[in-house]
Amino acid sequence: MAAPPDNDVLWARALHHAHSGSPALSAVSVEVREGEILAIGGPRGCGKTTLLRCLSGQLVPDEGEVWFNSSPVHTMGPVAREQLRRDRFGWIGPEASLVPELNAWENAALPLLLRGIAHRAAKKAALEWLERLDIDTCAKRRPHALLQSQRQRVAIARALVTAPAVLFADEPTATLHRADGAQVLRTLLNAARSHRITTLIATHDTEVAALADRTVVLIDGRRVNSRANMGSSDTEGLQACSLSV
Repeated sequence: MAAPPDNDVLWARALHHAHSGSPALSAVSVEVREGEILAIGGPRGCGKTTLLRCLSGQLVPDEGEVWFNSSPVHTMGPVAREQLRRDRFGWIGPEASLVPELNAWENAALPLLLRGIAHRAAKKAALEWLERLDIDTCAKRRPHALLQSQRQRVAIARALVTAPAVLFADEPTATLHRADGAQVLRTLLNAARSHRITTLIATHDTEVAALADRTVVLIDGRRVNSRANMGSSDTEGLQACSLSV
């Protein structure tokens, strides 16, 4: 079992996984460089979410290897994988999944508070991220008082507040209208690029995928191609982007 190349922060080889006997991934290999924004593209049901969950340690593949910074994620026990997700990874899903009893800044600060970070320091970090994501004016509102796009920004702040090495975003704009989706995606990618956060975005939308540095495409659980995206580092183009979400 050989470790991945030194310049790959995340690396997987020959992943196989099935859900209730139905194949979801078949011999999928992928590599992600430090600071890279990688899109996992393909139609709905092609295995994008399963791949992200295997790479992030949420699922253990039936076969194959997953490495993070030369550490074998696929051989880690549940406790070690949970610690890895808590300390080094961030996750954004299609739904914000905020705690309804907590306000916006408390939701954003929750990962730090669960780590035992002092209340004042956790609040300061959460408010700084809410400001970067243009949602600081809503810091004291609870989720029910926020618009859907605002809730998703809080979820992004929650994922970024721990300064993760890798950010996983599973269809992060899927539930948003086009204009809201473009704005949320712009803030997400700007934050990732400015902080050199390795980012994986699963999307069925080719326009969203084109904004990444590179795209890996899945069809029926198999990797069919990989391509570099021209001009993907220019996030200014996001302002005019019309997303099919």
